[in-house]
Amino acid sequence: MTIQSKNRRRVLRGAGAAAAATTIGSMLLPMSAQAATRFTISDTDFMLDGQRLQIRCGEMHFARVPREYWQHRLKAIKAMGLNTVCAYLFWNYHEWREGRFDWQGQRDAAEFCKLAQQEGLWVILRPGPYACAEWEMGGLPWWLLKKPGDAFLRTRDANFVQPARRYMKEVGRVLGPLQITHGGPILMVQVENEYGFFGEDLDYMRDMKAMLQDAGFDVPLFQCNPTNAVVKSHIDGLFNVANFGSDPLTGFKALDQVQKGPRMCGEYYSGWFDTWGAPHRRGSAAGAVADIQTMLKMNGSFSLYMAHGGTSFGLWGGCDRPFRPDTSSYDYDAPISEAGWVGEKFQAYREGIKPFLQPGEKLPPAPAANPLIAIKPFALKESCTVAAALPANVIRAVSPQPIEQYDISRGIVSYRVTLPAGPAGKLEAAKVRDLAWVSIDGKEVGTMDTRHRRFSIDLPARSKPATLEILLYTIARVNFGVEIHDRKGLHGPVRFNGQPLENWEIRAIDFDADAVLPPLTWKTGRAQGAAFWRGSFDVTRNGDTFLDMSGWGQGIVWVNGRCLGRYWSIGPTQTMYLPGPWIKQGHNEVVVLDLTGPRSARIEGLKTPILDKLRPELDLPRPPSKVKPALDGVQPAYEGEFAQGSAVQDVKFAQPLTGRQFCLESLDAFDGKQYAAVAELALLGADGKPLNQSNWTIAYVSSEEFTKEDGGALNAINGQASDFWHTAYSGKAAMAPGAKHPHRLIIDLGKDDVVAGLRYTPRQGPEGVTGRIKHFRAYVGNQLVKEN
Repeated sequence: MTIQSKNRRRVLRGAGAAAAATTIGSMLLPMSAQAATRFTISDTDFMLDGQRLQIRCGEMHFARVPREYWQHRLKAIKAMGLNTVCAYLFWNYHEWREGRFDWQGQRDAAEFCKLAQQEGLWVILRPGPYACAEWEMGGLPWWLLKKPGDAFLRTRDANFVQPARRYMKEVGRVLGPLQITHGGPILMVQVENEYGFFGEDLDYMRDMKAMLQDAGFDVPLFQCNPTNAVVKSHIDGLFNVANFGSDPLTGFKALDQVQKGPRMCGEYYSGWFDTWGAPHRRGSAAGAVADIQTMLKMNGSFSLYMAHGGTSFGLWGGCDRPFRPDTSSYDYDAPISEAGWVGEKFQAYREGIKPFLQPGEKLPPAPAANPLIAIKPFALKESCTVAAALPANVIRAVSPQPIEQYDISRGIVSYRVTLPAGPAGKLEAAKVRDLAWVSIDGKEVGTMDTRHRRFSIDLPARSKPATLEILLYTIARVNFGVEIHDRKGLHGPVRFNGQPLENWEIRAIDFDADAVLPPLTWKTGRAQGAAFWRGSFDVTRNGDTFLDMSGWGQGIVWVNGRCLGRYWSIGPTQTMYLPGPWIKQGHNEVVVLDLTGPRSARIEGLKTPILDKLRPELDLPRPPSKVKPALDGVQPAYEGEFAQGSAVQDVKFAQPLTGRQFCLESLDAFDGKQYAAVAELALLGADGKPLNQSNWTIAYVSSEEFTKEDGGALNAINGQASDFWHTAYSGKAAMAPGAKHPHRLIIDLGKDDVVAGLRYTPRQGPEGVTGRIKHFRAYVGNQLVKEN
């Protein structure tokens, strides 16, 4: 019997509730008397029953894995050499409508923890209230946005704290009994998530900590932050872990600055998530194994993010900032694939961990892959237009407000207004979240697209009054940064030639929590424009498959009434994972919502996914850029040299400058090559704090890598230091004139702002990565670009 299984028996026999505490450096962590003997944190180690415990953890989100497969994935995690599973809770997944909690079926978090315990795994719980995790609104419920203001989420504002406290009390009721202090597998509980990136109010973190304690959590509480935010976010009473995807020495050094205790990486990135329109992300197995072994040799612990990514089924996938929607596939290039497969990456991790197992500890074999089936191509021959599916109920409004004000959570919204006869002109909205198709008397005349802040289009002349319709589709709410205040819909005023258009009729298909289909009236034949389509397939046995959606446009798929998620032919994902337990032996119904119209209304089921096929030509029409830099005669706000290495660097200008645009000009790189890269770029205000980036867009970029990897310029302003803007190094783009120094990245701030400096995060990774900028210039102005 291994040490782990002996400890497991002790867990099942243990009980106790008297108060006690253990000292970790300068911190005092409350816990019960039993916890003091079962799980403690010393100055050097995690201790379980008096013996050193090195936590080898992997993240898996039960919401992203069919319940029927939870045990299969947990077995794979155990077989990889891990002894703990990290479990996120998403508040909105359990309280989509205010006051209605759901812990049943796929949402049964307690059952997931019990299965983990059954498989010999401990659990680290991450209950929120904010999670991130590329999940809709970072796990926060949409109904919070009914309250006014754009800066109250994740603050001590009562509009956030009171419902968060109610939610956390409910979490304590459901999962409190599964703490190790009560005989369960939960070792530690996280307070909030990566708050150090978001804010600086340490009293907020103290309130979040007290909220968990009041909910009955008596195991050690901890917080996690990116390496560069560990020091500024530290508060007494919370154990600290650092999040990083490389350079564990620097991460652990940051932890040593704030506490005397064991070192742990709270999120070690095994890969990365995908966004629509960008290449599939991958992570190096060799680099990850080397870092894991470095941490273990240093007596460190870790949690892989992700050990198994899974799928953002339904409409739960989130959106990267400023607005880059995430794919439904959450494969993450994790060592356990989206469908639970294990391969070379899994084996590399397993072999790398083996030398660090405890005496007598042996790894079980990996579970066999679940059965696969192919489904022959089948046609979807019936259709129902979105116009016919809209409900009869009409909301009347003088000027459109965000949909949350109408108690609409997400979906498709039709806005109609009478447009008087008159000359051609420009239609402008204050904001459009997210995509919209504009038509006059049923004829499409253009699109609006929040990805590019394109909120206006040109309309033709009309000889008589006409019906203007804006059909809007909400994709996902931003899950990261201040942009989580992401109210959806058409935001008024809406103007034509500068004059407000008023008296709108609004109808909406609200997909609600589980993307429930509206009543549909089917007709045989091909519909035009946005429509629902229906077809079916028959099988004699069930098994996992991947629905090939490459012949369709953009929309959502349901199988037997269950929503699989979103698809978009621009890629990189071209298939949708359909788990075997959700397929019936015999007849299966498929419904597809397609907003742009399919090129071929047929689907087949493949045995392998298509995760990396980009088709930018199938995106919504976008006028070609006609801008170029206009820096002649503009004096730099600063000219100098960055320090070598991966550390974050602040640069202060001689005096603050006011402008709407900012340009970073890279003159050369430390490695002497012709590439520039930026992991993250922030601008500092007169108070020395980063400016709000909510309305920033890329006004111009000289070069971007899109063939070999996602090196898009938006990566430089999305708040994620693990990805980066990188100039082109492959294909035709690498041969273009803009592929050599000087490189320019010009940002439009959305409004005039005072800029007193910049914060530059170099491309992360080991020494030798390309693109780290040496000499540079920075410019602030109102017209740093001009049309050709």
